[in-house]
Amino acid sequence: MDVEELEIEVCNDKRFGNGSGRKNHFLGRVKLYGSQFAKRGEEGLVYFPLEKKSVFSWIRGEIGLRIYYYDEIVEDQPPPEDPPPQQQQQPPQTEDTKPTPGLVVVEEGRIFEVPPAHMEYPHVVNGYTHGAAPCYPSSPVVVVEESSPDVVHVHEELPTPAKPTAMPMQPHMAPGISVSEEHFPVPEVRKMQSSRGERVRVLKRPNGDYSPREIACNKTQGDNATVAGVGGAEKIHPYGLVEPMHYLFVKIVKARRLAPNEAPYVKIRTSNDCVKTKPTIYRPGEPTDSPEWGKVFYFGYNKQESANATLEISVWDSPNENFLGGVCFDLSDVPVRESPDSPLAPQWYRLESGAVDQNSRSVSGDIQLAVWIGTQNDDAFSEAMSSDAPYVAHTRSKVYQSPKLWYLRLTIIEAQDLQIAPNLPPLTVPEIRVKAQLGFQSVRSRRGNMNNHSMSVHWNEDVIFVAGEPLEDSLILLVEDRTNKDVSLLGHVMIPLISIEQRIDERRVASKWIGLEGGGGGGGGGGGPYCGRIHLRLCLEGGYHVLDEAAHVCSDFRPTAKQLWKPPIGILELGILGACGLLPMKNKGGGKGSTDAYCVAKYGKKWVRTRTVMDSFDPRWNEQYTWQVYDPCTVLTVGVFDNWRMFADVSEDKPDSRIGKIRIRISMLESNRVYTNSYPLLILTRMGLKKMGEIELAVRFACPSLLPDTCSAYGQPLLPRMHYLRPLGVAQQEALRGAATKMVAQWLARSEPPLGQEVVKYMLDADSHTWSMRKSKANWFRIVAVLAWAVGLAKWLDNIRRWKNPVTTVLVHVLYLVLVWYPDLVMPTGSLYVVLIGVWYYRFRPKIPAGMDIRLSQAETVDPDEIDEEFDTIPSSKPPEIIRARYDRLRILAGRVQTVLGDFATQGERVQALVSWRDPRATKLFIGVCLAITFILYVVPPKMVAVALGFYYLRHPMFRDPMPPASLNFFRRLPSLSDRLM
Repeated sequence: MDVEELEIEVCNDKRFGNGSGRKNHFLGRVKLYGSQFAKRGEEGLVYFPLEKKSVFSWIRGEIGLRIYYYDEIVEDQPPPEDPPPQQQQQPPQTEDTKPTPGLVVVEEGRIFEVPPAHMEYPHVVNGYTHGAAPCYPSSPVVVVEESSPDVVHVHEELPTPAKPTAMPMQPHMAPGISVSEEHFPVPEVRKMQSSRGERVRVLKRPNGDYSPREIACNKTQGDNATVAGVGGAEKIHPYGLVEPMHYLFVKIVKARRLAPNEAPYVKIRTSNDCVKTKPTIYRPGEPTDSPEWGKVFYFGYNKQESANATLEISVWDSPNENFLGGVCFDLSDVPVRESPDSPLAPQWYRLESGAVDQNSRSVSGDIQLAVWIGTQNDDAFSEAMSSDAPYVAHTRSKVYQSPKLWYLRLTIIEAQDLQIAPNLPPLTVPEIRVKAQLGFQSVRSRRGNMNNHSMSVHWNEDVIFVAGEPLEDSLILLVEDRTNKDVSLLGHVMIPLISIEQRIDERRVASKWIGLEGGGGGGGGGGGPYCGRIHLRLCLEGGYHVLDEAAHVCSDFRPTAKQLWKPPIGILELGILGACGLLPMKNKGGGKGSTDAYCVAKYGKKWVRTRTVMDSFDPRWNEQYTWQVYDPCTVLTVGVFDNWRMFADVSEDKPDSRIGKIRIRISMLESNRVYTNSYPLLILTRMGLKKMGEIELAVRFACPSLLPDTCSAYGQPLLPRMHYLRPLGVAQQEALRGAATKMVAQWLARSEPPLGQEVVKYMLDADSHTWSMRKSKANWFRIVAVLAWAVGLAKWLDNIRRWKNPVTTVLVHVLYLVLVWYPDLVMPTGSLYVVLIGVWYYRFRPKIPAGMDIRLSQAETVDPDEIDEEFDTIPSSKPPEIIRARYDRLRILAGRVQTVLGDFATQGERVQALVSWRDPRATKLFIGVCLAITFILYVVPPKMVAVALGFYYLRHPMFRDPMPPASLNFFRRLPSLSDRLM
């Protein structure tokens, strides 16, 4: 089978056409060899490009094939005595039993069977088989005629068979493959109705199971996003992008006139859940019969399952577990509250005794509570609890705001009257430096220049810090003498941030002299002795945007000062529907896997956190949030985490585990369109790529599609004005970004419930600047992909000049003549060509926002040592031999980069050598040639010169010399500076 060839042709049946008027029925072919076939069970769906007959052929597209072979034991039968005239005679038979290979081709969900060469081929004419039994009508079977392989027909309306067919398909199918169209072996199939039945189109997913996919949105999501109902009769839920989820809310307020007790608590029991409130601890002198709780709990509610269910609320005494009374509700009688209804008022209910009262104690008292059925839009939902975990506050949904960050610019000008030690060695200049500290940030200035006449030290150096509101910290300046080994403090000063002037533009801020105080500590209260003075210029920069995210995934570019903000151009709506197929992240009692997932979304200064759905691998959140959009070229980040802090105190340092995150670029969203998609959650571990599940999101960018502000935003600078008037260095900005990330993490960690620092740093990509061989490869292949069009153009031009297709080369000659003779058509033709390219690629535009690309990230096949190096700490924690091996590998890679850089420098130096007279003979030749070209261009018309050069470049290979041209040989002989390197 290895030497056999399988040819598949795609044809257009003009007899059953839809009036398209195509002249050619040939749509392309694919030729394959038996060495490319896989054994049954190992096959995969592979797309092959359809071959063209010529360059100008309009044939395009790909055909998806799933090909496999199998060995079947067939017993040869003696030939029939009277074979039918349409049937050929069987080849000579033997009595041996031998394996007969068969080939099955699955094309875009359809199944083709190519029988062995010695078997008979039934002839298909107008949907009926001659010389064989009829085929099944439900099986789109293609039978190929041996004598005429060009005629292939597919018919689905076949007569009902009276007996089994001679060539049944189902015994030869691969496991899991059925002829029914509901069981195609492809992940995603879209059916399209046509005039002659059903066509099947397979949607290609570049990353397979790691690609985002579109999910079906319910009626609420589709309608509420655009209209408010037909005729006002349809009721609109406030959560337009998410499904309304009903919950049973129980609000426990307080109790009165209870039986004697020590620490009462309330137990709430439903058919599926049981939670407890915290015991009430009485203060000294406080009555012990009127405890207060003031807690709201919510439970999942299903109308069908809860039709005959009951809700039990009981009061117990701790630690004796004495029953103090209870009350029972029938869930079918619980009222339903929907927004904008007012909150349900709590009522008093008398406590009753039940079967649990085994001590026959008197039960007395009342309990005040409220029970209702609501949705996630309920006012009490954000503060309600669904668990009695030790730290249940960590399970609630919250909205956070990042702190307002400023750039603090400190200009150190000079210092005077410093008390410098006189006992210095001869001819030694004092090394005076200034150390500035702001919180955890510390910067030391360069060495100051000493003025011997005025005994002053000059720096004129700018230092920038990140300061966050509220401006409660102080800037500390230490003037140090580092001439000797022991550093001596010459003076210090402490400046409160609240006293520093703020500016929003490039106006100059007045400088001022500040007195220094002696000693190693103290404040700026003026209590210490005078130790000199220092000249400073301080200001809080409000015209910059303080970057806390990587620039390529930034979600906001507004400056710090609100006076410079422009009006928003739209609203971003995000519906966090849920997740499915999450992996277990922790073990509970008995070794059972569990996941307590919550979701975090970040855009601009606003962070949102969903509630924690406990012990579920398919959590449903159905929470919706909105942001104002000021720039469409921004990115929304959504991450999923497993909650650990709900079981441990903050002091125990139990960080939440990351499950995965995705990014959605706002500019890729069409205006006022709802995208409801499922994205894979991927993380990269030391063991490689791992899929943790999928998250389902609904996103909508609401804005007028032709709003002038939206369109003009693409022509405005990305960053505020100050970034271009007084730009920051790349290294300096990266250091400031690290400080800003740390400040945001510390700020959100102080919220209630806190957002862990590991969550904030993961969402902000705090470690994106670390070295990674995988990322380096990914960036290299990105460069290769960008330059692929240039390489393709060069190959096309090379084929043209080599006359691989004479017709194409002649047409290029004609086009070149037209453009040379009418040069005013060059720019319009190029612009029109770009327009046509854009219109052509409109068909292939992304239908859904893209998620993480594993192929682009080079995460499919990553070397274990490289991924281990990516997760290594700084400084490294690996053994010396591993570090030595990695260092040697890095040296080899750096050597290759060094060689490439040297080659680039060599080519540039050869260009300079043309007129630098480093090679006198080469320079003379070059000047002489240039002088001759000058006279030729002066005498000969430019159009003639252009035509001559173009035709010389496109000349036929019979007029070419296979050796390199003289001009290239001359350039390669020019000298460079590489021979001067040591």
